[in-house]
Amino acid sequence: MNMYIITGASKGIGFELAKQLSEAGEYVVGAARTDNKLDGVKFYQADLSELANLESLIHDIVASIPQGVESITLINNAGMVDPIGLIGAVHAAEMAKAMAVNLTAPMIFSNAFISKLENFKGKKRIVNISSGAGRNPYEGWGTYCTTKAGLDHFSRVIALEQEKAKYPVEIISIAPGIIDTGMQETIRTSSEDAFPLLDRFIDYKKQGKLVSAKDTAKKLISIIENESFNEIGPIADIRNF
Repeated sequence: MNMYIITGASKGIGFELAKQLSEAGEYVVGAARTDNKLDGVKFYQADLSELANLESLIHDIVASIPQGVESITLINNAGMVDPIGLIGAVHAAEMAKAMAVNLTAPMIFSNAFISKLENFKGKKRIVNISSGAGRNPYEGWGTYCTTKAGLDHFSRVIALEQEKAKYPVEIISIAPGIIDTGMQETIRTSSEDAFPLLDRFIDYKKQGKLVSAKDTAKKLISIIENESFNEIGPIADIRNF
């Protein structure tokens, strides 16, 4: 049996990952602000912007690992695109919250995951859900782009450090493409003043260019389960598979 820890497991890709993995008989632990109502998923209700609680949360999750688990995968999926706006016109509190959810929380989770499982001899993997926005600048997404770029570079550092570990953690930071989720709805309801590329994202929806969360999760699972996983990263794009 394999164990999966998924943040942002109540919506979008995270929900689909939890659902599909649970239905496949895997042991799935989900964490999110709202319950995902999925049978077979052990769920922890948590606001990932409340950073003081996160280390104890991942410690509790790791402490609950059942007997016979052969591999453990942490999927840092939770994220937010807000605040959308040109720098100079966004609220500091919103920037700080996005930094916490998109970057600091995955860093804390990964740090605790690596520490608590240092002597676990089975397969250990971290999958960070990144974005093309971390690799290309977009007007109006200063905070989002920065957090995803930080997540990518954090993943590079872990990959480098784990080369020296006795029981190394394998890691990738993967851009999942343009997906039909609530995040896309948030983008489409922004203003053109705040997000100059608004029309492009409205067209993605109109032209059917958005991939479903279900299909994206299915593809992500196939990548995670690939025997050559460690040769993929640390930086990847789902559209290359």
